[in-house]
Amino acid sequence: MQRKVNHLLPIMVPGRIEAGCDEAGRGCLAGPVFAAAVILPEDFENPLLNDSKQLTEKQRYELRPIIQQQAVAWAVGMVDNVEIDRINILKASILAMHKALDELKTRPQHILVDGNRFYPYRDIPHTTVVKGDGKYMSIAAASVLAKTYRDDFMNEIAMEHPQYGWLENKGYPTAAHREAIREHGTTPYHRMSFNLLGDKQLSLSFESNP
Repeated sequence: MQRKVNHLLPIMVPGRIEAGCDEAGRGCLAGPVFAAAVILPEDFENPLLNDSKQLTEKQRYELRPIIQQQAVAWAVGMVDNVEIDRINILKASILAMHKALDELKTRPQHILVDGNRFYPYRDIPHTTVVKGDGKYMSIAAASVLAKTYRDDFMNEIAMEHPQYGWLENKGYPTAAHREAIREHGTTPYHRMSFNLLGDKQLSLSFESNP
């Protein structure tokens, strides 16, 4: 039987300490945006590792401890919905990545970022890679950590506000989530600058629930 080989590249430049960065929750109506930064060993291998969106929930949670145990360094950053409303979601997503980079125990020589936008981090050069979570292991690993830690957060606050279906939708704009907003109003976790009802309204006229 032929051994399955991961199609992702381990590193962009051999011998360079590279941190992969990715975020989770950018398109949600509620909750924070999370980001992770991961430095993997150059010889890291795992045939399951992929863009977190291509994995099942079970696979993501199986990978998380492997990544955390085998990474040279890893960290997670978060920016809440209040800050998202204040500075906008793009800036908040990049800020969450910067927060994760701040917490790394090993300083990277280069940063690989999923997507096409990033603000310089200190004096460390960076490269943005569109769909990078499906091309580089370190970005894929960051996507897994960001997604699972954000899911943990949403599962926890779902207990406070069960009517919004956050255990299932994780704050994303499903029809059921929007219908719950129409029926029950907003929570302190909703992003008031977003189109919450899906009808081109940028804000809601009713008061947020306490």
